[in-house]
Amino acid sequence: MKVNVRGSCSQWVLLISRVPRGSVLVPLLLYVNDLSALIKNNIKMFADDTKIWSKILSDTDSYLLQEDLDNIEHRCQKWLLKLHPEKCKVMHVGHSYQTTYLMENSGSPKILQQTEEEKDIGAYNTSDLKPSTQYNQAANKAKSVLQMVNRAFARLDKDDFLIIYKSFIRPHLDYCPELKATLPER
Repeated sequence: MKVNVRGSCSQWVLLISRVPRGSVLVPLLLYVNDLSALIKNNIKMFADDTKIWSKILSDTDSYLLQEDLDNIEHRCQKWLLKLHPEKCKVMHVGHSYQTTYLMENSGSPKILQQTEEEKDIGAYNTSDLKPSTQYNQAANKAKSVLQMVNRAFARLDKDDFLIIYKSFIRPHLDYCPELKATLPER
């Protein structure tokens, strides 16, 4: 492999071992740098996760989104990368225009699974954009930690409990405050 940054290339290096999943080198080795140039719709990438979205108002919009998926498939075939359609999902947010999307799995088309809720980088996204799932998960996690503290300590004075609360319980309730602040409960 070699690395190209703004036109300057490093020397070729022979890789004699594999890179562990989740390693800091994984994004460099996944051939994703030019993927966004193939996509006509909106795209966000983080390491090896890619999200494509579009406002679907007509069949044409749906065809363009399917075309983006096809372009990704062709590119992966070219670079001998294996896609996992079973890990890909479709979420319809705020519309009733039903669409289905396909990706190939071992040479045969597979309809992508539709979902109403998905966890992404620690935050829950739902098709109705209500934050209740995020609230419930945070509250349940904080409650389980509180129960563990209750089992571990026979007695705690107010000051000791406050230290434990701020260190181990409150962070679960404070996770993703931007999500909680921008999506009011309905």
